Amino acid sequence: MAPPPVRDEDREHEHRHPLLTSLRSPRVVAARRLAKRNQRGKERRFLAEGPQAVREAVAFGRLPDGEHAVVEVYVTPEAAGRHAGIVAAAREAGLPVLSATEEVVADICDTVTPQGIVALCRFIDTPFEQVLAARPRLVAVLAHVRDPGNAGTVLRTADAAGADAVVLTDASVDPYNPKAVRASVGSLFHLPVATGVPVEEAVARLRAAGVRVLAADGAGQRDLDQELDEGTLQGPCAWVFGNEAWGLPEETRALADEVVKVPIHGHAESLNLATAAAVCLYASARAQRSRGGCRVEGRAR
Repeated sequence: MAPPPVRDEDREHEHRHPLLTSLRSPRVVAARRLAKRNQRGKERRFLAEGPQAVREAVAFGRLPDGEHAVVEVYVTPEAAGRHAGIVAAAREAGLPVLSATEEVVADICDTVTPQGIVALCRFIDTPFEQVLAARPRLVAVLAHVRDPGNAGTVLRTADAAGADAVVLTDASVDPYNPKAVRASVGSLFHLPVATGVPVEEAVARLRAAGVRVLAADGAGQRDLDQELDEGTLQGPCAWVFGNEAWGLPEETRALADEVVKVPIHGHAESLNLATAAAVCLYASARAQRSRGGCRVEGRAR
C-alpha cells in the first residue's frame, strides 16, 4: 500500500517542529520522569502509549477546567504515516504533535517494543462526589489491588460491561501506572474513575446513595448463582474486588452488604482477579437489563 500523500500543513508543521532527536531534551527528560508514581502525582500528568490509547486520549476532549486531556503527542515519522488519522485528529484539536526518533520515543515509553506514538496527558480522574451525584447503577471498587495490569484489565472489563464508574481505594495501585494504562486499552478515557478513596468511605457513601455493596470473595456464604436465581442483582450494585493473592481482608468483607463467591463448577482452584471481576460485572449488567432484554443499545439501562 502506498503511503498517504504529505499535506501542505504537515510540511509546514515539520518545518516549524523539527525532528526531536536528543534524549537530553528537557521535554524528553520530563516525560521520562513520569515513570515514577510520585512524579505523576506531583505533576498530575501521565503517559498513554500506543495508537489505541492515544486515539482515545485525543477523543476525550477537554477537562472541566477547559484544558485538553492531552498536553502533547510524540510520534515517529514512520508511526505518523501508519496512524495518520490520529495525528490529524490531534492537530485538528490544536494539540502539539512532536516528531521524534524511535530512540526518543522508546526512551519515553515503558514498553520494550513501543509502537511509535505516545501522548503526554493530564490526570482525568473524577471526584468521588461526582460519581455519587450521577446515581450510578453499576460500580467496580478496587480495594487493595496492587498489580497495575490487573487494575487496567478490570477497568477495561467494567467499561465493556457498561459500568458507570470505577473506584480505586487509597490502598490500590495508581491507575496512571504505565502498565495499568496499557492494560485498560483506552478504557481509562471512557468512564469515570475515582481514586484515593478510603475503602470504608467508599462503601459507606455508596450504601448511603442506595447502592447495594457486594464483596467478591471466595469466603462468601452466598454465591453468584444464588444472587442471579433470586433476582437480587437487578438494583444498583457495587462490586468490591480485592488483592490478587489474598483477596479481601475480613474487615473489608465486613463492610459489605453481602460477601459473594463465584461458584467453581469444575476442578479449578480459583479464578484470577480479572476473570472474577468480568463474571460478576456481567452478571449484574445482565440482571439490570433483564426486564427489557439483554441486548440494549449503548450504555442505557
